[in-house]
Amino acid sequence: MRLIAGLKDGASVAEATRLMAQAFRQAGIDSPEADARVLLGHALRLSRAQLLSQSDRLLDARDVAAVSVLAARRLRREPVSRILGEKEFWSLSLQVTPDVLVPRPDTETVVEAALDFITRGGLREDPLRILDIGTGTGALLLALLRELPKASGIGTDISEAALSVARGNAERNGLAPRAQFVASDIADGIAGPFDLIVSNPPYIVHADIATLDPEVRDFDPPLALDGGADGLNVYRAIARQAPSLLAPGGRLIVELGAGQEPAVGALFTIAGLTAGVVRHDLAGIPRALSAALTP
Repeated sequence: MRLIAGLKDGASVAEATRLMAQAFRQAGIDSPEADARVLLGHALRLSRAQLLSQSDRLLDARDVAAVSVLAARRLRREPVSRILGEKEFWSLSLQVTPDVLVPRPDTETVVEAALDFITRGGLREDPLRILDIGTGTGALLLALLRELPKASGIGTDISEAALSVARGNAERNGLAPRAQFVASDIADGIAGPFDLIVSNPPYIVHADIATLDPEVRDFDPPLALDGGADGLNVYRAIARQAPSLLAPGGRLIVELGAGQEPAVGALFTIAGLTAGVVRHDLAGIPRALSAALTP
């Protein structure tokens, strides 16, 4: 276990936060102060407000040991969400385990694009049927079900362990009655039609995985990252199956990796889909591509 230099019995909460942040910064970790506050609060079972109000509280040996264990994990570049075992996505609290990709803010762009399509079509109160391909934690499906009270949906994944996490997250957020999770490669054995199909597929070029940040490379499951030699393998599979699954007037919306919009759009066109609006994430990167059946 890597110790935080200077952290010992009798240190105050404020001093412990400073020392942790300093160690994280020296290790090249992004947002060192925020990570220090979250992990210290978790170890001491204090909210952020309590950390501030109890900044003069002194840590005892048991506190220092608990804080040191969590700090050592972060210094090994384990993401904070994995250390805590949960991640917030679209105001949902989602359990994360080593079997699933940690939901990222970029993926909320897919939810935004889907809700924009549904709102423009006046469909929010309709009994929509949704398919989430490669559901992982269930993040996309559950976010949409939270927003659409009359919708129901299916999440598919090839990982039984991931499906177990998704089912638990549906229960955790009170959405289980409207969510079904099925073991399937893309959508094999799944019967349409669906009004909305969403997916955050694996899209990292295989050779690029070794260059990813250690938080991703060393802790996200390879199956959820590896898009094959060109990063497009799963998009090809989705393009082949989506036309037979989409309802007339329905939409397919997929998350994109940086620079993949032209290639994925071409795959959809070849499959008989018309690529439409692209929604950008907060960094200005084309992130969510919509497509519909070609008339």
